Amino acid sequence: MEQTTSRFQPGRRSLLGIAAGLLGAASTRAHAQAAWKPTRPINLIVPWAAGGSTDSVTRVVASEMEKPLGQTIVIINQAGASGAIGTNSCLKAARDGYTWTGGAAQDLGAYQTLGTVPVPITDWNLYLSIANVSVLSVNENSPYKTAAEYIAGLKAHPGTTSVATAGVTSGGHAAMDMLAKAAGVTYRHVTYDGGTPAVIATVSGEADSTSQLASEEADMIRAKKLRPLFTFSNQPLELEGFGTIPPLSATLPGFTAPMNYFGIFVPKGVPAEVLATLHEVWTTTIAHSELLRKYSVSHGALFAPVDGEAAQKAAFPAVQANAWMLFSTGQAKVSPATVGIPAL
Repeated sequence: MEQTTSRFQPGRRSLLGIAAGLLGAASTRAHAQAAWKPTRPINLIVPWAAGGSTDSVTRVVASEMEKPLGQTIVIINQAGASGAIGTNSCLKAARDGYTWTGGAAQDLGAYQTLGTVPVPITDWNLYLSIANVSVLSVNENSPYKTAAEYIAGLKAHPGTTSVATAGVTSGGHAAMDMLAKAAGVTYRHVTYDGGTPAVIATVSGEADSTSQLASEEADMIRAKKLRPLFTFSNQPLELEGFGTIPPLSATLPGFTAPMNYFGIFVPKGVPAEVLATLHEVWTTTIAHSELLRKYSVSHGALFAPVDGEAAQKAAFPAVQANAWMLFSTGQAKVSPATVGIPAL
């Protein structure tokens, strides 16, 4: 395992540059303020079902943070409304640093346009850990074996091919809407309370396909219960224990998709010493975590710890693409332009 590396390349150099810059630019003031010592367990709300991509990577990160913080981090799964219920619970909690949430930054940035969470992503402090890529996979008994065959099927049967995702705003849903726009096709969206239930539905034959994250599909792909057809990107993905999954761009030239970052989110307004401590933990522990790095390799994700303003900049392209896709397809209630997200 130690010799295996993910070959998913988009943004790798820029991501490493961002991370290195952040590590080298940790300010003296931040270190001086880093004196927060939590005196009771910290609640970390995962706004999706247990076992999915958000849940699994958040548990890895939480386990790494417990030692430097000297406190237990309690994971609370609170699924519903595509992650908005749990996110709102965090937002409404006391701003004392003892309640966090986690998930995909592109979801967090789209909630305001959906009218489900009343604040923009800039009202959150972002601590990003990995970047994920979505993969289109079908049941092992599906007749589709290539991207071209799958797209031809969508065209031949408009709006009938079912695609299982973790719901509106999820990475799988955003990816499928990008495909639908690029290929001029329609599909039947079937939503679940998390990525793992969506994957299981496809394995069981309840859904024709799933467009969830490689990290959620990896085990079933390796077990040959799912057949991956392509990544929603312009680069192939080397999945440990399986091999190469071709990019959609090989079938639809020019197709690309922004990186889907996952992390921990803390609402603004918490004490400065809390943020300073979290920054220090992120740059000295998470950025060097071998456990998180191994998780990334085995799940087909990119190890990409980053926080602060650099995290906002890294996450914004996916936020922008997701918010405008939701609005253009009539799924979002509020124009992204009115909440600080300019048109693409």
